[in-house]
Amino acid sequence: MDTPQNTALTRALTELPGPLPARGVIHIAIRHTDRFTVVGNDLAQHPGLSTAAVGFAVRIQSLPQGTEVGIKALAARFPEGEKLIAAALRELEAHGYLQRARTRLPNGRIVTRTVFCNQPAALLRPRAAAAPPQLPPAARPIAPPSLMPEPTVEPEASPEPEPEPTPDPVARPDPPAPLAAPPQAAAPPFVRLVPPPTAPKPPRPPLPRPRELTPELERISTALLSGLRHHAPQFTLSEEHVRELVPGVAAWLERDAHPDTIRHTLTTNAPEPVNYPYQFVKHRLTVLLPPPLPGAHDLTPPPARRNPVTPFQTCDGCERAFRAPTPGHCRDCRNEVAYAQAAA
Repeated sequence: MDTPQNTALTRALTELPGPLPARGVIHIAIRHTDRFTVVGNDLAQHPGLSTAAVGFAVRIQSLPQGTEVGIKALAARFPEGEKLIAAALRELEAHGYLQRARTRLPNGRIVTRTVFCNQPAALLRPRAAAAPPQLPPAARPIAPPSLMPEPTVEPEASPEPEPEPTPDPVARPDPPAPLAAPPQAAAPPFVRLVPPPTAPKPPRPPLPRPRELTPELERISTALLSGLRHHAPQFTLSEEHVRELVPGVAAWLERDAHPDTIRHTLTTNAPEPVNYPYQFVKHRLTVLLPPPLPGAHDLTPPPARRNPVTPFQTCDGCERAFRAPTPGHCRDCRNEVAYAQAAA
């Protein structure tokens, strides 16, 4: 049997006006009357989006409002896997088409709200103020014709009396110009509430190191890290990883941390399973580093502050007692000396 041919497409090609291109795609555009979605070329031909991201954007745009568009919901609806769907949604979120934010409802429940915009670049442009609609010249109202009869010219035989002089017309003031509409404030720019996954992340803190890595600290640290697999098999570290983590354990030992305490901190409440034990141990050694133990001088309370007391002095003139930091004359004797010098 011969291969079936699509005669409908062949017949439609013969009805297209003008010459057809020699190569490339040929469009047969049939106007939709129902069940269609308008998709802009900025999305369909976006140079930075993958084909999967464009496809999921079109599918999300075609869904009715209120439809669940999470990773699980899309994976249950379409044949693509969750990893491909998650990567496509991250692309749409990075280019501004998709925005996901956690919102608290009035009943206290926290839900994830997804917002899809078909033209994210249009949100960044200021919106122009809406001008009042103007009628085209053909639609403007035409004044009705006057119903007054045309004046007739009477013969000169019957002259009319001279009309009274009419006063000069008073100049009427120009009508006030209409008040201009207040300018509308420009629309606020589009602000991303959640940073995109491509945003640079802060650098991780370095692994702590002791002031001096002595042979004793190195020996104890190596034994502790090598023996973690006896307490938790998932913490099996390679020899190279043990050498890299030795300074972190030595920093803990230098701060008087007991080896059992370090072992308990590294292996307790660990996730199941621990896929990367080296990264996990390095993270806990860095983040959970205890502070140094306080010394004896740190626990000594500060001395109580006392107000300085001015000592008593004996006046060299009248031998009365008065308070002064240094010996000398009292105030009365100083005043008498000043008066005597002023009188002289």
